[in-house]
Amino acid sequence: MTFDPDQPGKPKAELAELLRGLRQRAGLTGERLARRCAMSQSKISKIETGRTTPSLVDVEQILRAVDAPPELVSEALALARIAHTEWQGKRSSWRRGIEKRQTELATLEREARQLRYFLPAMITGLLATPEYVRASLTQTPGDISKIVARKLERQAVLYDDSKSFTFILTEQAVKWSIVPAAAMAVQIDRLISLSHLPAVRIGVIPLGTYIPRGPMNTFTVYDDRLATVETFTGRIVFQDFRDITQHLELFGAYENSALFGDGARSRLQEWIRVYRP
Repeated sequence: MTFDPDQPGKPKAELAELLRGLRQRAGLTGERLARRCAMSQSKISKIETGRTTPSLVDVEQILRAVDAPPELVSEALALARIAHTEWQGKRSSWRRGIEKRQTELATLEREARQLRYFLPAMITGLLATPEYVRASLTQTPGDISKIVARKLERQAVLYDDSKSFTFILTEQAVKWSIVPAAAMAVQIDRLISLSHLPAVRIGVIPLGTYIPRGPMNTFTVYDDRLATVETFTGRIVFQDFRDITQHLELFGAYENSALFGDGARSRLQEWIRVYRP
């Protein structure tokens, strides 16, 4: 069972069909199945018609209630997990409009209380200077002025003391030079300044730090309900609690290896000197 980016709705439809078939195989009406699962009949109906994506807990309850054979249990759980995974390709985002993507991100940032960012390659827009933001968008088609402005507007959320932001950056991410040396020095100095905000923790992982798990991708976790992973061609959105839990565990491991507070600021000051003669 694999995730097919070209057919994002297929696993959901297949799961609905499989669960409906298992109920019919067990000789149960939707009403009887709903009672066995302590669900409403309307919820069962929506699951079986694909209008609602069931959680893994919902699927497990239904599978037990219909006494599903082991091989179909495995298939149904795999489908449920994939159904909670969404692929958002860059070309699709460009067609929809990058500004819409910025609005979506702003909504996620507004609604979440605890936000965690693992940044192994580059500095994220929330921490970036205007020059760095503009440079990061050079491969984006069209007029990027509005996108730059929107990204900079989103940075206001860092001053919301009701939230908690933790950013972990590798040394490579901090030093990746997409702007000239003088601008890189300003960018790193901005990281130091932002690290003093009450809602913001900035951690750095210097080269040479022993970490058994490699930094495969940039990822963000919003509370404990959603994780996004960035790739060159788009992003994957995970809503399955197992995927979110795994990313939280990864983040915790990197967090334990990072320098924070004065230790991080001292190391950032050292790295500024690379760009400041």
